[in-house]
Amino acid sequence: MYKYLSLAVVLATSINIHAQTVIPLYKGKVPNSIKHSEQEVKNVNDAGQIRYSKVTQPTLEIHLPEAGKANGTAIVIIPGGGYGIVSYTNEGTDIAREFNKMGIAAFILKYRLPSDKIMADKTIGPLQDAQQAIKTVRVRAKEWGVDTAKVGIIGFSAGGHLASTAGTHFTKSVIDNKEKINLRPDFMILMYPVISLTEELMHKGSRDNLIGSNPSIQLTSLYSNNTQVTEKTPPTILIHAGDDKTVKVENSLRFYESLLKCGVPAEMHIYPKGGHGFGVNNRTTPDKWTERVENWLKSGNFIP
Repeated sequence: MYKYLSLAVVLATSINIHAQTVIPLYKGKVPNSIKHSEQEVKNVNDAGQIRYSKVTQPTLEIHLPEAGKANGTAIVIIPGGGYGIVSYTNEGTDIAREFNKMGIAAFILKYRLPSDKIMADKTIGPLQDAQQAIKTVRVRAKEWGVDTAKVGIIGFSAGGHLASTAGTHFTKSVIDNKEKINLRPDFMILMYPVISLTEELMHKGSRDNLIGSNPSIQLTSLYSNNTQVTEKTPPTILIHAGDDKTVKVENSLRFYESLLKCGVPAEMHIYPKGGHGFGVNNRTTPDKWTERVENWLKSGNFIP
């Protein structure tokens, strides 16, 4: 009996070691929040993919690589969804698994979606969560075996807009940061990203949800991140499909051009086909973008 009990304890412990941890993004009150009655909604489709909407309590889901494989690099993962949902499986947990294979610690951000119902200022709500995620990873770096000089960010679609916002607006903190933790990502990976919120290039849903359907010229420019690139913008790799009918490929092209003009190390891969939202697997090609990213990270000395 004791033999079987011991085996059960060992198995339970083993399972617990590999279980993923989800933590609240903030301790105490969520900044910029107002009194509301919204309730988070979790949807699971027939394929088992999870999507969240009406997120009011942002979280980080921690995926650490095997101890012997970990290299100290970390990445904050920002799923897309037009600032209306969070595509948590396709652009979150599936992605974390790939980065863990590279020895990279992955942190999936379930962020608040901009809404006047839950926020005093919806235009800064998602950015607050992205900055807080970067801050949290750096503050707890020792605990998670992370090198604070190798904390990157990846974003998909509207999550790519949020990631590029974090990578171009880091000089202004929109969270409490009395410790003066560095909020700049060390590198950016932008997957079929929303970049510009202009009439010409915008993804209307993302634009309307974040800054409204009739935004000012100033607000449009502020969040058209190709206009916010400086020489301090992190090294960036962009991946997009030329036949993307949801987010025009010109979004990536414009951002890449801005990076070049500012002398920021940049790489870009445009697949002729793939559409939008292909997540980890663009089934139109045997080429794997994750391998391209891994090679880019090696060439930038972000991973060995």
